[in-house]
Amino acid sequence: MLTKEKILLDSKVVQKPGNIVSDMDGEKVMLNIDNGNYYNLGEIGGVIWEMIKEPISIERLIYMLMEEFDVEKKDCESHLISFLTNLSSECLIEVLNR
Repeated sequence: MLTKEKILLDSKVVQKPGNIVSDMDGEKVMLNIDNGNYYNLGEIGGVIWEMIKEPISIERLIYMLMEEFDVEKKDCESHLISFLTNLSSECLIEVLNR
């Protein structure tokens, strides 16, 4: 059974290696080499994926997304944590809690 790290505002996240990522009509699509699954991250998910190439805090991600998109902090935080939780459950990212 996989243990999922809880994603907190002071957590940092980073991409896990082992994925082939490509742009397809403005959206990021990915193949996970380890499990053979395909994922469509969408346009905004693709932006987030690029932002997490290196370890970055959730707080910093929220700030960057608010700068790039017209989104309120509360909504951004909620959607971001949900998206990252899904990536974590698929073992696509590493969650680094303090």
